[in-house]
Amino acid sequence: MAMKMNTNGFQSPKYPSFSLPAVVTTSLRSPKLFMATSSSLRSRSNEVETKVKNSPRSPCHVQITHSMPPHKIEIFKAMESWVEDNILVHLKPVENCWQPQDFLPDTASSDEFHDQVKELRERAKEIPDDYFVVLVGNMITEEALPTYQTSFNTFDGIRDETGVSPTPWAKWIRAWTAEENRHGDLLNKYLYLSGRVDMRQVEKTIQYLIGSGTDVRIENSPYRGFIYTSFQERATFFAHGNTAKHAKRHGDVKLAKICGTIASDEKRHETAYTKIVEKLFEIDPDETIIALADMMKKKITMPSHLMYDGVDDNLFNHLSTIVHRLGVYTMSDYTDIIEYFVGRWKVESLRGLSPQGQKAQEYVCRLPEHMRRLEEKIQDQAKKRPLIPFSWIYGRNV
Repeated sequence: MAMKMNTNGFQSPKYPSFSLPAVVTTSLRSPKLFMATSSSLRSRSNEVETKVKNSPRSPCHVQITHSMPPHKIEIFKAMESWVEDNILVHLKPVENCWQPQDFLPDTASSDEFHDQVKELRERAKEIPDDYFVVLVGNMITEEALPTYQTSFNTFDGIRDETGVSPTPWAKWIRAWTAEENRHGDLLNKYLYLSGRVDMRQVEKTIQYLIGSGTDVRIENSPYRGFIYTSFQERATFFAHGNTAKHAKRHGDVKLAKICGTIASDEKRHETAYTKIVEKLFEIDPDETIIALADMMKKKITMPSHLMYDGVDDNLFNHLSTIVHRLGVYTMSDYTDIIEYFVGRWKVESLRGLSPQGQKAQEYVCRLPEHMRRLEEKIQDQAKKRPLIPFSWIYGRNV
């Protein structure tokens, strides 16, 4: 699994970051302003000043925790039987799952292994550097999985309290993590065998990222958390799917199959998270639409936004530029995702909302139109950016 676009240092809105550009937040409503004016929404929450020290791109803002009123926890407890029947079905039995070795050279035979590695490297030679930069970015994001499971277990009302909790929520968290773990494993091994990237720099980036954590501002709220994961899974589905198309275009059908298979997993997981939010809109539409608007205003940023390789202080921004330039994930894709969820969750037809809920509904429904007006500008910015050196490909410019 598991992407901030701005007008000064361009970032793709989804993968590796799928947040709104600074233009959007200033012309509509800035995240800081929203946080300051929504204190009534978070009267029970704790505010903690945080700064992640393991990355030069550390955030420094008031971190809101436990914003969900305690009585809302009962909603998630009451949903457990529904989760058992409707969400766990989106997991596959381990024996029916693909494994990384299914796509990699066969280690059982020394001769065949060497021949298959040689063939893999011959195919990889035909793929340009910028594609490998994006593929490394995808892999590093997937390899930071420990951070994502940690984040999941901060959600009030659903966390795995013991590490082996039998609740349906806890079962989902563990099994989802197990399925996602194969993604980074497969891409990591492919990149190692390809001989195209500096694996030590890649490995340093992974360690930096896991050590830095992630700061997606969910506030321990499963309302915000499941909205976030719905966006994130759909975003990574787009990204892996588009890297598959590029691999096929460059003549590597086997790499295309790897990326496409990972995309299929992301789509299945997206379906589960989307259904959870759909159910929350049914049970508690007011709290859910307020949470959705809040996440849109704060920007949905992929969990790899603290990425650092020991060299480039703006690595995440630079990666995002290449992602957008290649068309792996664009501003248009991000807007499409917003429109999709507005329709899927029937946001426009919500009724009986509080005044605050109505304002949130209005904001979310008009956001895609505003975003469309920015697409051409963002695309032009990405094209005009100068070439960027990446340590992952031995300092070469792309």
